[in-house]
Amino acid sequence: MVFRKATVEDYPAILKMNEELVHFLAPMDEALLTTLHGQSALTAVIEEDERVAAFMILLREGQDYDSENYRWFSARYPSFLYVDRIVVDPAFHRRGYGKFLYDELFAQAKRDGVPFVTAEVNIEPPNQASLDFHKQAGFGEVGTQWLDNGKKQVSLLLAEIK
Repeated sequence: MVFRKATVEDYPAILKMNEELVHFLAPMDEALLTTLHGQSALTAVIEEDERVAAFMILLREGQDYDSENYRWFSARYPSFLYVDRIVVDPAFHRRGYGKFLYDELFAQAKRDGVPFVTAEVNIEPPNQASLDFHKQAGFGEVGTQWLDNGKKQVSLLLAEIK
């Protein structure tokens, strides 16, 4: 396993993974990925056997990002590290990559000196495994909101950095 910053060469794998799991994520095309990568505090991948096995995109406050969830946190918290997405390819599940990425996320937050890490998880349609994972990682719900004209509801989560 190799953990490293993402490069443009990783975009096809990142976009493919995002599309395969889009029912849990927001859609993302190459233009959006390019924008997010440019705005991110960290865009990174885990590489296994020369294949992208997982990726994460983290944003700080103050970015020009048209995400309802990001804007929700921006309106309430002056300083935070936002998990735009952390995705592990299903072929690489059960290898500890999710936990590894969250450990890196919290380490990044400490390095940046931010008091909170924020994220959201679907509650409609439900993503119970992710909700359970976030609870174990120290996140608590600070709100909910409906998206996509009432087709999707998210739990807005926050973890305090100590």
